[in-house]
Amino acid sequence: MAEKNNKKYHTVMLVDDNEIDNLINQKMIEAANLTEHIFTHSGARSAIEFLKNMEKLSNETRAALPELIFLDIDMPLMDGFQFLDEFERLSEDTKTRCNVIMLTSSINPQDVNKSKKYSYVKKYINKPLTQENLEKLKAEREKSKA
Repeated sequence: MAEKNNKKYHTVMLVDDNEIDNLINQKMIEAANLTEHIFTHSGARSAIEFLKNMEKLSNETRAALPELIFLDIDMPLMDGFQFLDEFERLSEDTKTRCNVIMLTSSINPQDVNKSKKYSYVKKYINKPLTQENLEKLKAEREKSKA
């Protein structure tokens, strides 16, 4: 039981069309003991539908909304920025609860600047996700809870 309290987030969501990236990132997050639950989506559309469906549920169930969303930019059908535009239409409660971290291979400065226009995008991390990045997230979480 004591180990559970070590975990800093209740739920994390990965949104990336690359299944291998999702699997590797999931294993990294598990190894870092960052969360209790990980939802993975290989498309931004399914991720946004998942969040919309979570909003329709009871308050207790909404507590399972992901506190962190690792979002890729370059995806087919709906890219990361289109996801953010849809995310903006969600309830204030959802937007307050869910912090988005852009996790992308894009090094385009325009993408970095564009992501800063969204208040709920908290960080921009270049792939691959590292233990160092995850440790920083845990430390920031501890500070915010203190």
